[in-house]
Amino acid sequence: MLLENKKARLNFEFLEKFEAGVDLLGFEVKSLRAKHGSLGGAYISVREGEAWLVGVFIPPYQPANTPSDFNPYRPRRLLLTREEISYLSGKGSSRGLTIVPVSIYNKKGRIKVEMAVVRGKKKHDKRETLKRREAEREIRRTLKKG
Repeated sequence: MLLENKKARLNFEFLEKFEAGVDLLGFEVKSLRAKHGSLGGAYISVREGEAWLVGVFIPPYQPANTPSDFNPYRPRRLLLTREEISYLSGKGSSRGLTIVPVSIYNKKGRIKVEMAVVRGKKKHDKRETLKRREAEREIRRTLKKG
Protein backbone atom coordinates (compact mmCIF):
# COMPACT_ATOMS: atom_id res chain seq x y z
CA MET A 1 0.00 0.00 0.00
CA LEU A 2 1.58 3.25 -1.13
CA LEU A 3 -1.14 5.76 -0.12
CA GLU A 4 -4.40 5.29 1.75
CA ASN A 5 -7.43 7.52 2.27
CA LYS A 6 -7.95 6.75 5.97
CA LYS A 7 -10.85 9.17 6.44
CA ALA A 8 -12.88 7.53 3.65
CA ARG A 9 -13.92 4.56 5.81
CA LEU A 10 -15.20 6.90 8.52
CA ASN A 11 -16.90 9.50 6.32
CA PHE A 12 -18.45 7.26 3.67
CA GLU A 13 -20.47 4.08 3.27
CA PHE A 14 -18.86 1.95 0.53
CA LEU A 15 -21.25 0.54 -2.06
CA GLU A 16 -18.92 -0.81 -4.78
CA LYS A 17 -15.16 -0.97 -5.34
CA PHE A 18 -13.18 -0.72 -8.59
CA GLU A 19 -9.54 -0.85 -9.66
CA ALA A 20 -7.89 1.28 -12.33
CA GLY A 21 -4.47 2.17 -13.63
CA VAL A 22 -3.23 5.76 -13.40
CA ASP A 23 -1.48 7.81 -16.09
CA LEU A 24 1.57 9.23 -14.24
CA LEU A 25 4.87 10.88 -15.03
CA GLY A 26 8.12 9.09 -14.12
CA PHE A 27 9.02 11.24 -11.14
CA GLU A 28 5.45 10.91 -9.81
CA VAL A 29 5.84 7.12 -9.83
CA LYS A 30 9.11 7.42 -7.91
CA SER A 31 7.49 9.76 -5.41
CA LEU A 32 4.56 7.37 -4.86
CA ARG A 33 6.89 4.39 -4.41
CA ALA A 34 8.63 6.41 -1.70
CA LYS A 35 5.13 6.78 -0.12
CA HIS A 36 4.97 10.54 -0.62
CA GLY A 37 1.59 12.11 -1.32
CA SER A 38 -1.92 12.45 0.00
CA LEU A 39 -5.42 11.31 -1.01
CA GLY A 40 -7.21 13.76 1.33
CA GLY A 41 -10.03 15.54 -0.47
CA ALA A 42 -9.54 13.60 -3.71
CA TYR A 43 -12.36 12.35 -5.92
CA ILE A 44 -12.99 10.79 -9.33
CA SER A 45 -14.54 12.92 -12.06
CA VAL A 46 -15.97 11.49 -15.29
CA ARG A 47 -16.20 13.95 -18.19
CA GLU A 48 -16.04 13.71 -21.98
CA GLY A 49 -15.68 9.93 -21.94
CA GLU A 50 -12.65 9.89 -19.62
CA ALA A 51 -12.23 9.33 -15.90
CA TRP A 52 -9.94 11.70 -13.96
CA LEU A 53 -8.37 11.47 -10.53
CA VAL A 54 -8.75 15.00 -9.12
CA GLY A 55 -7.26 16.54 -5.98
CA VAL A 56 -4.49 14.01 -5.28
CA PHE A 57 -1.28 15.58 -4.02
CA ILE A 58 1.86 13.91 -5.42
CA PRO A 59 4.98 15.99 -4.71
CA PRO A 60 7.98 15.82 -7.03
CA TYR A 61 10.52 13.11 -6.18
CA GLN A 62 13.48 15.48 -6.54
CA PRO A 63 12.23 19.08 -6.48
CA ALA A 64 15.43 20.42 -8.06
CA ASN A 65 15.05 18.17 -11.13
CA THR A 66 11.33 18.76 -11.66
CA PRO A 67 9.99 20.87 -14.54
CA SER A 68 9.13 24.40 -13.43
CA ASP A 69 5.52 24.14 -14.66
CA PHE A 70 4.76 20.94 -12.68
CA ASN A 71 1.54 21.06 -10.63
CA PRO A 72 1.43 18.45 -7.79
CA TYR A 73 -2.40 18.67 -7.75
CA ARG A 74 -2.91 18.19 -11.50
CA PRO A 75 -5.79 15.90 -12.60
CA ARG A 76 -4.52 12.46 -13.59
CA ARG A 77 -6.25 10.27 -16.17
CA LEU A 78 -7.51 6.86 -15.07
CA LEU A 79 -7.06 3.88 -17.37
CA LEU A 80 -10.46 2.20 -17.63
CA THR A 81 -12.49 0.52 -20.37
CA ARG A 82 -15.36 2.37 -22.05
CA GLU A 83 -17.90 0.16 -20.27
CA GLU A 84 -16.38 0.90 -16.86
CA ILE A 85 -16.30 4.64 -17.60
CA SER A 86 -19.94 4.72 -18.69
CA TYR A 87 -20.97 2.69 -15.62
CA LEU A 88 -19.06 5.03 -13.29
CA SER A 89 -20.49 8.05 -15.08
CA GLY A 90 -24.01 6.81 -14.34
CA LYS A 91 -23.16 6.11 -10.70
CA GLY A 92 -21.37 9.43 -10.19
CA SER A 93 -24.25 11.46 -11.60
CA SER A 94 -26.91 9.82 -9.41
CA ARG A 95 -28.00 11.87 -6.41
CA GLY A 96 -26.08 11.37 -3.17
CA LEU A 97 -23.35 9.16 -4.65
CA THR A 98 -19.76 10.05 -5.39
CA ILE A 99 -16.60 8.19 -6.39
CA VAL A 100 -13.54 8.52 -4.15
CA PRO A 101 -10.08 6.94 -4.28
CA VAL A 102 -9.53 4.57 -1.34
CA SER A 103 -5.89 3.65 -1.89
CA ILE A 104 -3.00 3.70 -4.33
CA TYR A 105 -0.86 0.58 -4.49
CA ASN A 106 1.62 -1.41 -6.55
CA LYS A 107 0.40 -4.47 -8.47
CA LYS A 108 2.86 -6.40 -10.64
CA GLY A 109 5.02 -3.31 -11.09
CA ARG A 110 2.11 -1.06 -12.04
CA ILE A 111 0.58 1.74 -9.98
CA LYS A 112 -3.13 1.11 -9.39
CA VAL A 113 -5.83 3.10 -7.64
CA GLU A 114 -8.66 1.44 -5.73
CA MET A 115 -11.78 3.56 -5.88
CA ALA A 116 -15.25 3.16 -4.44
CA VAL A 117 -18.73 4.40 -5.19
CA VAL A 118 -19.77 5.87 -1.84
CA ARG A 119 -22.61 7.55 -0.01
CA GLY A 120 -21.83 10.09 2.71
CA LYS A 121 -22.53 9.14 6.34
CA LYS A 122 -24.47 11.30 8.74
CA LYS A 123 -22.93 12.35 12.05
CA HIS A 124 -24.80 9.71 14.10
CA ASP A 125 -23.63 6.98 11.68
CA LYS A 126 -20.02 8.07 12.20
CA ARG A 127 -20.45 7.91 15.98
CA GLU A 128 -21.93 4.43 15.68
CA THR A 129 -18.96 3.30 13.58
CA LEU A 130 -16.49 4.63 16.16
CA LYS A 131 -18.38 2.91 19.01
CA ARG A 132 -18.40 -0.40 17.14
CA ARG A 133 -14.65 -0.14 16.43
CA GLU A 134 -13.92 0.61 20.08
CA ALA A 135 -16.03 -2.37 21.22
CA GLU A 136 -14.24 -4.71 18.80
CA ARG A 137 -10.87 -3.41 20.00
CA GLU A 138 -11.87 -4.02 23.63
CA ILE A 139 -12.99 -7.58 22.83
CA ARG A 140 -9.67 -8.33 21.10
CA ARG A 141 -7.79 -6.89 24.10
CA THR A 142 -9.74 -9.07 26.53
CA LEU A 143 -9.25 -12.22 24.46
CA LYS A 144 -5.53 -11.51 24.12
CA LYS A 145 -5.08 -11.25 27.91
CA GLY A 146 -7.01 -14.32 28.86
